[in-house]
Amino acid sequence: MFVNINDVKINYIQYGEGKDVLLLHGWGQNIAMMKPLGDKLCDKFRVTIIDFPGFGQSDEPSVPWCISDYALMLENLVKILKIKKPIVIGHSFGGRVAIYYSANNPIEKLVLFGSPCIRNQGELSLGVKILKSLKRLPLLNEFGEYMKQYIGSRDYKAASPMMRQILVNTVNEDLSCYAKKIEEPTLLIWGESDLEEPVEKARELEKIMVDAALIVLPGTHYAYLENLEYVSNILRDFF
Repeated sequence: MFVNINDVKINYIQYGEGKDVLLLHGWGQNIAMMKPLGDKLCDKFRVTIIDFPGFGQSDEPSVPWCISDYALMLENLVKILKIKKPIVIGHSFGGRVAIYYSANNPIEKLVLFGSPCIRNQGELSLGVKILKSLKRLPLLNEFGEYMKQYIGSRDYKAASPMMRQILVNTVNEDLSCYAKKIEEPTLLIWGESDLEEPVEKARELEKIMVDAALIVLPGTHYAYLENLEYVSNILRDFF
């Protein structure tokens, strides 16, 4: 199904009955990455899964979006679909959008899987530091863009020019001020071998949130899929 929000066509699926559960995928992914979890919950909940703009079958934004733009799109979608106080579940990039959205909108509960939140400048890789230095020099600006193809992350290399800019806009923003505003019960589920967002980051996030609990599972950045049955049981108890 599709809905048009501010001239951006957004693909979504909705199935099941009960309390609303909103599933938000990670960067470079789509509905398919969250559907296995939705299928585990749809017998007791009404599940809504979207393709974020720029992914899956949704349109790419015409301008470089920030996290706030994705959150505003989500806010409009929730209103259009008449969803009231959803349980919001986000993985990685989807978790970043979930944090911003949940800090500014009514939700029932929040679940985050391997979601980057706290960003410190000192953590930038050498490659990114080099790129930032290059970008400060006008004569080397084009060279800096060229270097991004080789120094940038796998996600950056795979993205279109517009999505590359969006990735730059969204990946470095520190969201800790928004995480601190969330008062609803929050569950953090992390893989102990997550190299994309180490579990130490989850512990930092747990400390700054009002009502958060951390569960560390065997697995990687995709621990929620690697432990699907166990995670779905945890979520049922949490909800």
